[in-house]
Amino acid sequence: MRLFIGLGICCLIAAVMQLSATGAEKEASKKVLRHVVMFGFKTTSSDEDVQTVVDAFRKLPSEIPEIAAFEFGTNNSPEGLNDGLTHCFLVSFDSEADRETYLPHPAHKAFVEVLKPHLEKVVVIDYWADK
Repeated sequence: MRLFIGLGICCLIAAVMQLSATGAEKEASKKVLRHVVMFGFKTTSSDEDVQTVVDAFRKLPSEIPEIAAFEFGTNNSPEGLNDGLTHCFLVSFDSEADRETYLPHPAHKAFVEVLKPHLEKVVVIDYWADK
């Protein structure tokens, strides 16, 4: 009888552990790592120069599979609090490991080389968000 009860308790513990692991996986899948990048460009950079930078950034999701989602836009806030930052890019990742692959990726490094001659100011912030 003790053996039977002991086996029952072991099975119950295993089932609870499985549910906990599944719950943790579900909880992790509810999060997304956001990489927010905001640029201000040099006054010497032409509209065409800025568009070249934007186009280069927009190509990254097709070159780096770890990018889960991508969007961008230009500032249109009426508040005047953008402090010279005009373009915002939102790059999303499923994990910190994916972001770690992205940052030194050759395509990202090539993009930075396109950006550098035109960059006046940059702000980058990363955060975990609920999906």
